[in-house]
Amino acid sequence: MAARIALVADPDGPGGRLQRLADDGTPAGPPEHAPDLAAAVAAAEARERPRWVWASADGVYPGLLPLRVARCHDLSLVEPLLLGREGRHGAPRSLGAAWARLHGLPVPEDLPDGPAHDGQPGLFQPDRHQLPPGTDVLRAVVEVHADQQRRAARGDRPGLLRLLCAAESAGALAAAEMTYEGLPWRADVHDRLLTRLLGPRTPPGVRPRVLAELAGEVQRALGGRPFNPDSHAQVLRAFAEQGISLPSTRSWVLQRVDHPAAALMLRYKELSRIHAAHGWAWQEAWARGGRFRPEYVVGGVVSGRWASRGGGALQIPRMLRGAVVADPGWSLVVADAAQLEPRVLAAVSQDAGLARAAAQGDLYEALARTAFGGDRARAKLGLLGAMYGQTSGEVGPLLAVLNRRFPAAMAYVEAAARTGEQGGVVASRLGRVCPPPSAGRAGEDGPEEGGPTGGPPGGSPAAGSDGERAARARGRFTRNFVIQASAADWALALLAALRRRLAEIGPDATGGRPHLVFFQHDEVVVHVPTQQADEAAAAVAAAAEEARTLVFGDTPVRMPMETRVVDCYADAK
Repeated sequence: MAARIALVADPDGPGGRLQRLADDGTPAGPPEHAPDLAAAVAAAEARERPRWVWASADGVYPGLLPLRVARCHDLSLVEPLLLGREGRHGAPRSLGAAWARLHGLPVPEDLPDGPAHDGQPGLFQPDRHQLPPGTDVLRAVVEVHADQQRRAARGDRPGLLRLLCAAESAGALAAAEMTYEGLPWRADVHDRLLTRLLGPRTPPGVRPRVLAELAGEVQRALGGRPFNPDSHAQVLRAFAEQGISLPSTRSWVLQRVDHPAAALMLRYKELSRIHAAHGWAWQEAWARGGRFRPEYVVGGVVSGRWASRGGGALQIPRMLRGAVVADPGWSLVVADAAQLEPRVLAAVSQDAGLARAAAQGDLYEALARTAFGGDRARAKLGLLGAMYGQTSGEVGPLLAVLNRRFPAAMAYVEAAARTGEQGGVVASRLGRVCPPPSAGRAGEDGPEEGGPTGGPPGGSPAAGSDGERAARARGRFTRNFVIQASAADWALALLAALRRRLAEIGPDATGGRPHLVFFQHDEVVVHVPTQQADEAAAAVAAAAEEARTLVFGDTPVRMPMETRVVDCYADAK
């Protein structure tokens, strides 16, 4: 078992304090003052590679980089995992809140996230632990860590929960490192792409030429009366004046409208989103110095998926990926999991038939041969409908086939749905628990990014009382949560294993070494000296296999990674 050392940084200087811990988390000897915290951490890493215990990686690790640590225990990320298992979702998670709960004191509310830094952070982030004045911060870290160790050992499957805590904490290290390294970004290429898509750059508040022209075309297609295509209400009114009643201006709604203005509006929305989210202003704010440095939020979504604090890190449009270009002499290793969520369903449900299909190359092709007469499209539609709770139209008969051929898998998602409909909670493979139902939050209970076929989240139209509709929405949420959150478990384990394996490759002759620069749900990008690209690609495959075994145990289901070595991100697809 790796040694554990609690760490508290001095926010006003380079020093800090360290406390060596026994296996049970209690202090093992007196605390030590470190005038140069980075030097002390580097010495301990070289000597024993301990697991560092700190209040939050956000507040400590950026100040230590480029020094890399192997592992940590992040109190601020582990606390909500434990609170969820204890039925206390949404309770404050800061060090001060955890310490107050431990001592039976009033619990302070978490402070809101601070503003994104401007690329020039101080050594350590401001102290946000919210402990009462005069409280010894290092002692609080030690006490809260020991309490978390005790709580994690309770209940069933404590080994899996400890793995989840370790993987979530490793994710915090990877997030800080990716922000530090940055994704290679060519501003000149980005500018050319934007100009080709939108026309020449215009002053703030002025639509680029292509957007202005599209706005005019939309207006003419809807009768010629001027209106603002960025206004939801005005767009609905303009369509209504042409006899077309729309429930919203969402893309999946417009895709079903047989009118020339609908296609124009879809194009306008797409380009307007690029201009707003990844246009010239974005470039100046987020992609300076040849690197895009987003601020990832580990566990920012209830399923365990990440979010980002500004910059749109998790939604780089395909048409702008040409700006992501490796440095001279370097390459990008781009890898993403193939058909991850249906494979996860096969693994967690232990359905023998679905597992056999998932042990082959193309899961949907195998499924089509087994149950759908070779029709891959129908096989995919049916399985995605089962995972997302879509039952309307042609999906219904497909679900009947799946129920006959893969009863264990279908029973697994149905049980999760019934639990949700009855107000219960479900958990991921490693033990991340979904939030309980709450008033006014039904909108979060659908798939996180729309339905699987581009249609409305949740599938069939709701009918009946508000309570019945809310119960069905809740069931759709829990049905998908057990799969999506388990997929996030695997992705975190992959990330942790890949960090370690890339570090083992070591530097090339010039001192360059492979490092993660991007992570999105089930996709990773490694920036690597070209001569080490094959080693990095092999590390990705090995990490995926390690994560599969750690999370799902002895299963025939495979989680293959489609890996490409390219100079430009756009060439990976």
